[in-house]
Formats: sequence, C-alpha cells, structure tokens
Amino acid sequence: MAEHVIRALSLETWGAYAALIEKHNGVWGGCWCTYFHEDTDAVRKKELGGPAFKRRMVELGIAHAALVFDGDQAIGWAEYGAPVELPNIYHRKERDASGIDPANYRITCFFVDRDHRRAGVAYEALQGALDLIAAAGGGVVESYPNTLVEGKKTSSSFLHNGTREMFERAGFEYIRPLGLRKNVVRKVIPAA
Repeated sequence: MAEHVIRALSLETWGAYAALIEKHNGVWGGCWCTYFHEDTDAVRKKELGGPAFKRRMVELGIAHAALVFDGDQAIGWAEYGAPVELPNIYHRKERDASGIDPANYRITCFFVDRDHRRAGVAYEALQGALDLIAAAGGGVVESYPNTLVEGKKTSSSFLHNGTREMFERAGFEYIRPLGLRKNVVRKVIPAA
C-alpha cells in the first residue's frame, strides 16, 4: 500500500477535497457531503448550493473530515463532528428514541476515490478521524455503519457509512441495529 497522510478538512485542504468531489460529479448525485448538515442562521443549502454551502461550513469551523492524501491528491475521507453539527442521520427518530446516551461525536460519511477503492482507504480515514477527535479532546464516538448481507454483493460506492466489520476492527462496540441494515456502534476515544 502507498504511504498515505491524513490531513484535516480546512481551507488549506479545500482544493484537494473539492477536486475529489468534482472528479466524482459532486458525489452521490451532487451531495458534496452536505446531507448530514442542517442549515444554520448564517448558511442555507438551497441558497448557496452544495459546494458553496460546504465551503462556508468549513470556514465557520462546523464541517470536519479526515482526508486521506496520496501525495497532493485527496483520495478519500471520513466526515465527523458533534451531533449538533451533523444532526441528519438515517433513522434519527429511532436513534433518538433508543435511550442510548448522546455521543460527543458522530462519524457519518465515508467516500473513497473510485481508483482507490477496496484498498483500505476508508479504514485509514476512520483511524484519521479518531486521531483528530483525540487531538480535539476525545470523547464518545458513535457511527451508523451498514451490515453486509451474506450472499448479496454491495458496491463499495454505496457503503457511505462504512461497514460494521470495519468499525469492529477499529475497536468499536456494536450497540444495536438501526433500521433494516444499519447499526449503532460506539467507542470511547481518550484525549491525545
């Protein structure tokens, strides 16, 4: 495997992040990794559109991701943030009614360049996100990965939340199912 470096999403890394998204036609139909964010008083998706909305969220410090770099090129990411920054999770009502204490952070989205899929980049992004969370003070991290169905092929491009197996390999504890094919997993990350 090539030597990859993790860098935080910032205005400094914006160009590489945007280039990866543009290479993939906006990612998932033009999402620009904005689905899990809500409008704020200062920023509205419909007014700005995906690219400008996401950039403004980065400028305001309320959009976080661990970017995996191969040289100067971003080849993948894991989006993370506080629940208030990323409230739009799948099956949110079920999650909120579960009685599980709120987490300090959520990991909501992964994306890997089509030329680098099935090579461990998502796992690198996950580890990078956990390192960045530790550097920010740590806490309880929660995510909602997919369960792979035995005998059914799933394109890696549809695993935007990663897999339960990947999270368990990273030391996350399975908490419960969420919806039909998602799960709640958690891990405590100590401060670095």
